[in-house]
Amino acid sequence: MKFFVVMLFALLLVACERDSSPVNTYAKTSVDMKLVQVSEHTWYVKGASGVATDNEGFISNAGVVITDNSVIVFDALGTPSLAQKLLEEIRKITDKPVTKVIVSHYHADHIYGLQVFKDIGAKIHVPAGADEYLSSETSRERLEERRFSLDPWVNESTRLVKPDYYYEKGESFTEGGVTMTVSLVGAAHSDGDLTLYVDTDQVLFSGDIIFEGRIAFLGDADTRHWLQTLERMETSELKALIPGHGSAAADPNQAIGQMRRYLAFLRKIMTDAFENLQSFDEVYDEVDWSEFSHLPAFNEANRRNAFQVFLSIEREQIELEQQ
Repeated sequence: MKFFVVMLFALLLVACERDSSPVNTYAKTSVDMKLVQVSEHTWYVKGASGVATDNEGFISNAGVVITDNSVIVFDALGTPSLAQKLLEEIRKITDKPVTKVIVSHYHADHIYGLQVFKDIGAKIHVPAGADEYLSSETSRERLEERRFSLDPWVNESTRLVKPDYYYEKGESFTEGGVTMTVSLVGAAHSDGDLTLYVDTDQVLFSGDIIFEGRIAFLGDADTRHWLQTLERMETSELKALIPGHGSAAADPNQAIGQMRRYLAFLRKIMTDAFENLQSFDEVYDEVDWSEFSHLPAFNEANRRNAFQVFLSIEREQIELEQQ
């Protein structure tokens, strides 16, 4: 009898040693998350429309590319809990290893889930310019704020993850029979933005260069560069576009066009205001916003967006005068 007890104890020790996977210590999230297939190799999860702390922080999208031998994730969502749920959804489809996370830009709603993938061995690939965010006081203040506003899903164990690889220029690569192209957009929506085009499927992951079906949050974006990027994208041949926020666009050019029209409209109105020496409040109240006022997040974002563009037009004009 003693022999069998010793053998059972030994077998239990071996089983424990074999199960070396990290214990999930993340707060459970109750959001509805489901991977939606867009093409043969591409999937995505869709966050809800709303501000950053709505829906337990699940307000942005993340993409998944499943190749013959690996999984590549595009953006990591706004909390570790959400990223853990995304990983669980991936595991319902495939047991292939997640080898890489390509980050469209370093904003909180896209990066706080990175630690989940980093801890299972994935490499973090980001656009040049991400370091500016990581080293900024803004990044530290934002994390502290989210530890309060998104507690317990963002908490003291949530950390900013440093990248393993920086894209200094665009590049193409093939992994597991799937060819992909990373394109640098530069400082548009953030200090550094990129897109991922899955050449094999003709599907574009646009990050926050495109907000589908809702008003974008412009932040401190370089809207002049952003607008130029959209104008180039509108001539592309795409079968589908997966934006940083909103549903996958079956008609990519329509989604790109709506975003382009919004930025162009803001820039025209605020340029005219600057040239006519009008105050922001005066011009904002005179504008007919009806083309965009029905879109989700208009009330939360539009006035702030317009004021940001008003200030940026002033800066652009000053820079031109100094040249």
